[in-house]
Amino acid sequence: MDWLGIKEFLKDSLKLIIFLFVLLFIMVYVFSVTQVVGNSMSPTLHEDEVLFLNKAQYRFFDIQRGDIVSLEYADTKYLIKRIIGLPGESVEIKQNQVYINGELLEETYLKDGLVYPDFSLENIGYQTIPENMYFVLGDNREDSMDSREIGLVSKDQIKGKIFMRFWPINKIKFF
Repeated sequence: MDWLGIKEFLKDSLKLIIFLFVLLFIMVYVFSVTQVVGNSMSPTLHEDEVLFLNKAQYRFFDIQRGDIVSLEYADTKYLIKRIIGLPGESVEIKQNQVYINGELLEETYLKDGLVYPDFSLENIGYQTIPENMYFVLGDNREDSMDSREIGLVSKDQIKGKIFMRFWPINKIKFF
């Protein structure tokens, strides 16, 4: 191999290294892929669906009610839940309805006929949600490990916002 061939090889290798570095940076700090485990987000999300997670979203924008997020739980487990209660709010569940500060929360994404226990923030020791904490629920309230069981979720536990389902291919959807 002559000097020109070595130079081209080094140039191509450098391009590949830069590409891999950028890809790794994006996967670590901007986007990642996650998979739905269980049926706690049914009917919105189902077991084994594959989702894109925007990890940079909350560095620039506030967490909003209704956002579907991936959150870290028990150091090794990630849960996918919906943001329901925001800092400073009170949350109460009465007769299968969620109330925020005493007002009914419209939840068009739930399936009809769900039956789940009444709940108040007082059940977990709070009057209102403290700063940088959130109340999360699964869409399948009858079978979801969420804030009613695990307590409030800190902003640090939220790893990002689910923004797209891309598998199965026939169910691609942006959230």
